[in-house]
Amino acid sequence: MNMAVSSKDPLLQPYHLKHLVFRNRFMSTAHEPFYTVNGMPTERYRRYHAEKAKGGIALTMIGGSSVVASDSPEAFGNILLYKDEVVRWLKELTDEVHEHGAHVMIQVTHLGRRTGWNKADWLPVIAPSAVREPAHRAFPKAMEDWDITRVIKAYADAAERVKAGGMDGIELEMYGHLIDQFWSPATNTRDDDYGGVLENRMRFGMEVLAAIRERVGSDFIVGTRMVCDEDWDRGLSKAEGLEIARRLAGSGQIDFINVIKGHIDTDEALSHVIPGMGYRSAPHLDFAGEVRHTAKVPVFHAARIQDVATARHAVESGKLDLVGMTRAHIADPHIARKVATGREHQIRPCVGMGYCIDRIYYGGDALCVHNAATGREDMIPHEITTRTDTPRKVVIVGAGPAGLEAARVAAARGHKVVVFEAASEPGGQVRVTAGLKRRREIMGLVDWRMAEATRDGAEFRFDTWAEASDVLAEKPDLVVIATGGIPNTAFLDEGEDLVTSTWDVLTGSVPPAAQVLVYDDNGNHPGMTAAEFLAETGAKVEIVTPERTLAPEVGGTNYPAYFRVFSAKGVTTTLNLRLRGVRRDGNRLVARFEQEYGGGMVEREADQVVVEHGTLPMDELYFALKPGSANGGAVDYEVLARGRELPFARAGEGGYALVRIGDAVASRNIHAAIYDAIRFLMHF
Repeated sequence: MNMAVSSKDPLLQPYHLKHLVFRNRFMSTAHEPFYTVNGMPTERYRRYHAEKAKGGIALTMIGGSSVVASDSPEAFGNILLYKDEVVRWLKELTDEVHEHGAHVMIQVTHLGRRTGWNKADWLPVIAPSAVREPAHRAFPKAMEDWDITRVIKAYADAAERVKAGGMDGIELEMYGHLIDQFWSPATNTRDDDYGGVLENRMRFGMEVLAAIRERVGSDFIVGTRMVCDEDWDRGLSKAEGLEIARRLAGSGQIDFINVIKGHIDTDEALSHVIPGMGYRSAPHLDFAGEVRHTAKVPVFHAARIQDVATARHAVESGKLDLVGMTRAHIADPHIARKVATGREHQIRPCVGMGYCIDRIYYGGDALCVHNAATGREDMIPHEITTRTDTPRKVVIVGAGPAGLEAARVAAARGHKVVVFEAASEPGGQVRVTAGLKRRREIMGLVDWRMAEATRDGAEFRFDTWAEASDVLAEKPDLVVIATGGIPNTAFLDEGEDLVTSTWDVLTGSVPPAAQVLVYDDNGNHPGMTAAEFLAETGAKVEIVTPERTLAPEVGGTNYPAYFRVFSAKGVTTTLNLRLRGVRRDGNRLVARFEQEYGGGMVEREADQVVVEHGTLPMDELYFALKPGSANGGAVDYEVLARGRELPFARAGEGGYALVRIGDAVASRNIHAAIYDAIRFLMHF
């Protein structure tokens, strides 16, 4: 891709690092998307990074926490750099990224205590000292002299394999992992040459760097992603962190520092290092600039830099040399190309929901909440650029995330699109979620789709409750039912008319009472969002769930924000109770629960009972239209899963085709709704 290097935009200026010339200042920092196969970065992994290269990025860093030894077993699909077979896959990935004009490096590490012993080869977890990490729960063995010797060699071996794979450099992981576990007083209590004073605590890392340099030479790029302040009274102080940065830079062994602030041994701590929805933009950017001033080496950084304006400021102000927009590139890998070609306004925004990283930490593959193409580059395009030769009429009912995505894709394909929406504004359940102030930026996924769809000619008819006759009057070739769902309270044995839904609370249609019982039988964001909203109003809130943990579907970087509010507002939690019914007792409500583990029935009194039990599909219109459709609403799931063909009867073959998507099918989530829509529409 030819970048507009003559532009005065700071983000589009080239940057020189030793022999490398980066075409601009955009980078994606290392993260593990869990796309590996047996620890190897195979086809899916390669396509994921090649897409960023196609999109104009300067540097994509692969292999978050790629491991150097078998006693550092993968925690979430990490690349296994201790195996010789990795060289082949690294070379294939590197060649394709280079082919599209970008550079590619890999993050290299030994996880130390940040993994588990009961996997892979079942070897003991090692660390400088026998200090357990709460997040991964392993009790580590304190490293012996022979452990130190063999791990240093393992780092050097891994670096040599990376160089053999043709990659442009390596980044040593030094936050929460083995090297900085030696640095931190919180994890290093040794009394030998590797503990105590700072020089001793740095010794292991310096020996690793020396071994790597001896193996790969002085010209190969070697940098660090390092914590320069653990922001923790037990851990590495800012003063010591800056001194480590200065000493590493002064040693001549490193070529760049990728700055981290904070510690990651608990989910609460991690949520500040990788801040999400509701946090201020770029909270550690000024600190990264301070590291650059102190160490006087090139500095990279990424932490909630999700918009181009902030990235531009980071470079223009001299705080960063390359700016990491990592989650933003998961949402839209074509950011650089859009900036260079005057399409900055079309960048798909990262809304900070953390769906990508939370899936990784729970053992799933990285997916973007509102870009179904991420990780599916073999099936789904990131941009709809192929227009149909036979424009048709597409009628969509519902302007929630499913309907909006269907409208966007169909309009981009060149079809004539009409969208009926009963509400006065688009968004559906996304707009309900945005009732909590902290989560309002989720509306970015609605606003972007509205802008894209209307630009391509989609017509929206709001405040319109569509009946079958309204749909058929449009003479559609395809009807997409995206009517969503309604709160499900039908599971109750009694008192369905007495409970309040989370929607009622968040939309303000029902005011909060003084004492509220929130029953969450969904385990995802809706119940937690409503509970936080209620607590912020001053209500006395108790959350009751039949689960053994609270909100098991809410990931590790998201739930701390809820729990901070719950702690501050005195919200209480009760587990293992399943709501069976609600009755009135004077001015109060009595909720009747079944104890999950054989304890009979218990009751709770409250002024208000708020229920979250997912949704039931609004499917009346679908069933009204089904008899007259060409396909009877049927979908070929095998074809749908392949994602390369039309999964239902083509229009013109006996009337209109009919499909339903999103929560109009069953209660799921935003990503499922959007994935439904693009899979159905991208080949129509």
